[in-house]
Amino acid sequence: MRSLSPAPDRARRADLLAFAAAIAAVAGTAVAGFLLNQAGVPLYADAAPLFGFWLPRTGPGTPLAVLVAGAVIAWGPPLAARLPWVRLLVAGYVAALAWMVSLALVDGWQDGIARRLTDWSEYLHDVPRVTDIGATLAGFTEHILLGQPDSWTVHVSGHPPGVLLSYVWLDRLGLGGGAWAAVVTMALGALAAVAVPVTVRTLAGADAARAAVPFLVLFPGAVWMAVSADGMFTGVTTTGLALLAVASARRGPWAACAATAAGLLLGFALFLSYGLVLLLPLVLVVLWRTRNVRALLFAAAGVVVVVAAFALHGFWWLDGYHLVVQRYHQGEFARRPYGYWVFGDIGALLLLSAGPFAAVALRRAAVQRGPAGWLVLAAAAAGLAADVSGLSKAEVERIWLPFAVWFAVGAALLPGRQPRWWLAGQAVTALAVNHLIATNW
Repeated sequence: MRSLSPAPDRARRADLLAFAAAIAAVAGTAVAGFLLNQAGVPLYADAAPLFGFWLPRTGPGTPLAVLVAGAVIAWGPPLAARLPWVRLLVAGYVAALAWMVSLALVDGWQDGIARRLTDWSEYLHDVPRVTDIGATLAGFTEHILLGQPDSWTVHVSGHPPGVLLSYVWLDRLGLGGGAWAAVVTMALGALAAVAVPVTVRTLAGADAARAAVPFLVLFPGAVWMAVSADGMFTGVTTTGLALLAVASARRGPWAACAATAAGLLLGFALFLSYGLVLLLPLVLVVLWRTRNVRALLFAAAGVVVVVAAFALHGFWWLDGYHLVVQRYHQGEFARRPYGYWVFGDIGALLLLSAGPFAAVALRRAAVQRGPAGWLVLAAAAAGLAADVSGLSKAEVERIWLPFAVWFAVGAALLPGRQPRWWLAGQAVTALAVNHLIATNW
């Protein structure tokens, strides 16, 4: 018997083809990575295209992670459709945080959470060196390159000083050490499960926003959100974009304050990671959909305040960026072959960090467009720009978290009966990665 609705059937087949193509691509990069590693090519990633090594295991967080995943798959979509808006956001935040914590606890409290940010290459290593914040900012660029006296450790030298300062401020509040750093990082990262739906609701309506919530909760990138500062970057940037969207859709003093706050957050994000300047396509989608020049001006003023504050204290963003490019080419990771990673990075993003649903979201966004689709396409454009730059060879499963989380918006483009299948695929991806591969973050 022929289907009475051929268009939905064609769309489902196209989704499956997009998914199959993505699976084939990531499988190809995994096989190629294995062969290149065997041949001694310097990929510096034993589980390419992921930065880590194979280590099948279970741990204390395993049953909790399975429980959270099962609950969200079973009840997430109907609850997202009917809960009052504020209660939905609270529930989404709590569930996303539970998902992040449970995945991290697969390696136990110490190895999975408390000690993850205390490695010699991490920001906390250099926190004790900061005795005078003003002097640190003024002399920050002097310690970026290798071979300089007292060069910063790997992650501090590779980022603007905003990340180091964040952990210094945390330490001065009496919340020093790896455990507090991890807890605060997770709490900020989980804000994405609130901020992204707020943005989508403003631009595309309540139904679209509600559809995205379960996918934001079971975001596969949560494997890295809980144990890397890039999770914090994701929370900060998504909150900044949400404030910009809300401010652009409203008028009055409150809107002006929200727009300024958005500018301050997005401006500070520039000093968390040089690569976050690539969030510009997402900012442009928000401004294009709302067309609010007043909000743009207030937000721009907020960005200028942050940039000026760092400049007045002796750190100029462009100087730092140029030195970081030099530092990158001083290290052995610069030897990673561009020809492999330009494809491997896409595999790590599309299927392993953003999850298998990302391929479907991208396909539907390309044909359906609309506000939700444009957000997905903007995230893809940001990731593509980072990829071709050649400055993101490997480790993008965490570096691109601020881009990857926006692919969840593609849930708004799905028909009613499909979300559970794709939610299950997202959950299985995260569980498989976290239990089979020991990632470095």
